[in-house]
Amino acid sequence: MSGRVGYLAAAAVAVVAALILVPLFRSPAARPPGPSGMSGEAAPVFAMRDDAGARVSLSQYRGRVVVMNLWASWCPPCRAEMPDLQRLWQRYRDRGVTVVGVNEGESPQRAREFAASLGIRFPIWIDERQQYGRVYAALGMPTTVVIGRDGVVVRGYDGALTFDQMRAAVGDLVATR
Repeated sequence: MSGRVGYLAAAAVAVVAALILVPLFRSPAARPPGPSGMSGEAAPVFAMRDDAGARVSLSQYRGRVVVMNLWASWCPPCRAEMPDLQRLWQRYRDRGVTVVGVNEGESPQRAREFAASLGIRFPIWIDERQQYGRVYAALGMPTTVVIGRDGVVVRGYDGALTFDQMRAAVGDLVATR
C-alpha cells in the first residue's frame, strides 16, 4: 500500500510541476500576418501631408470610424476598388465614417491625378516613406484597415474588397453610434 501512496504522490507532484512549468515554456501566440494582426491595438499615428500639402493625422479623426486604404496608382486592384471606397464614403460619411486613401510611395501630384481620374473625393494622404505599409505589415496592395472611434484597430484586410465587404466591415461600428 505504501508503494501505491508513493506512486500517487509522485504523480501529483508531476501534475503540479507541469501546471507550473508548461506555461513558462509555451511560446506566445503568434500574431496573424498582415493588417489583421494589429486588431485590438491602438492605430499608429504618423504626421503626414495630404495631396494638397496640408498636414494631416489620424488623431484628427478621433470619434469617427476610419477606413484607411493603402494604395498605389500602379496597382490594378487598387484602381478597381477605389469607386467602391468612394461609394462607401458617400453613404456613411454623415454617419461618422471617414475613408482615407493613403498613397504609398508616390508623389502628391501622381496621387492627386489618379484620384481625380476616378472622381475620388475622400481625403488622399501621401505616405512617401510607406510608414503605414510597414507598420500594418501589408502583404500587398490594396490593404484596408478599419479603426474604431476610440483609435483602436478593429480589423484589417489584404487585397481588394467589394462594396458589400466594406459595408460589412463598418456595419457593426456604425450601428453602435
